[in-house]
Amino acid sequence: MSFRGSATLNLDSKGRLAIPARYRDALAEISAGKLVLTADPSKCLLLYPVTEWGPIEEKLNSVSSFNPQLRAYQRVVVGYAEDVEMDSAGRILVSPELRTFAGLDKRVVLIGQGKKFELWDELGWQRQCDVALEYSANGMPAELEGFSL
Repeated sequence: MSFRGSATLNLDSKGRLAIPARYRDALAEISAGKLVLTADPSKCLLLYPVTEWGPIEEKLNSVSSFNPQLRAYQRVVVGYAEDVEMDSAGRILVSPELRTFAGLDKRVVLIGQGKKFELWDELGWQRQCDVALEYSANGMPAELEGFSL
């Protein structure tokens, strides 16, 4: 299963977020609705099926703690990681700590990114889109040279 597409959603007063119906069955099938929600240094949240998270956490925990940059990344990504589970209505609870980290209020955007999702506040997502459009105007990064849609 590859998650793609975007959905603008509302967090309720308790910090719950309804996963769009188009993703629920797949998440129930591949991870029984068990997910891991964590912080990303770019100030969004990452949402992984628990089956996809395991190898990532293992890799992050195996890096040298003597490299300060790797250690800082590990502190954020592993340190904020929380197990969450979809309830019978397909909702997950976003903790106050993670909501604060990512600046999430009421309106959020869930973005499919292949094997995971990103969760942005609406304004932060718009800024990311603006950055992507700047690349188009100023030439693509070298890694995408020759790439065409």
